[in-house]
Amino acid sequence: MGEKKNLQSKVCKLNIDLQRYGLVAWTAGNVSERMADGKSFMIKPSGVSYEDLVPSQMIICDLDGKVLEGELSPSSDTFTHAYIYRHMPEVGGVVHTHSNYAAAWSAIHSAIPCALTAMADEFGGEIPLGPFALIGNDEIGKGVVQTLTGHRSSAVIMKNHGVFAIGKDATAAVKSAVMCEDVAKTTWIAKTLGNLQLLDQASIDKLYDRYQNIYGQRGN
Repeated sequence: MGEKKNLQSKVCKLNIDLQRYGLVAWTAGNVSERMADGKSFMIKPSGVSYEDLVPSQMIICDLDGKVLEGELSPSSDTFTHAYIYRHMPEVGGVVHTHSNYAAAWSAIHSAIPCALTAMADEFGGEIPLGPFALIGNDEIGKGVVQTLTGHRSSAVIMKNHGVFAIGKDATAAVKSAVMCEDVAKTTWIAKTLGNLQLLDQASIDKLYDRYQNIYGQRGN
């Protein structure tokens, strides 16, 4: 029971963090995390304002998107999260946002090109563009999985929609979504000033390897 309550608090806080980082408007956006059993996940309820969100409202669903525990209806993106968890067993957290600059790139049907060291560090290259799909079934999830499978990037911008980000847990996925919007904004501003000067692949590879394997505090 303690483990469940801890995860409720974590998932609730991370959903609220989407608003704190300016990644969502009104009740849009969602964060989920895979449960310890690997066969279910926890996600926020649909249409509840972030100001009113509390840990006890978090919903537990199975990997088909069926509600196992919870009094409220789960996020309208639940089937997308479920599809990702079913088909990407290494993923422990999923985030969806409509953050402004990343969504702007999606509206012009363009991947976000790698013109910043921060992009090379975090995403290992461009942030790819995924296909358009309507909400309500598996189609968005299929597009996310298809685009990110075998790709270094932990984020994808779906055509005319927004960002889906994945990670080893929900915290890592939220970080990816935050960094996606940050580099989307900078590259968009740069594009208005002139031609983007892209990083070469050799430099991207070196930056990615350093950040992923050397940067920060490493345990013994």
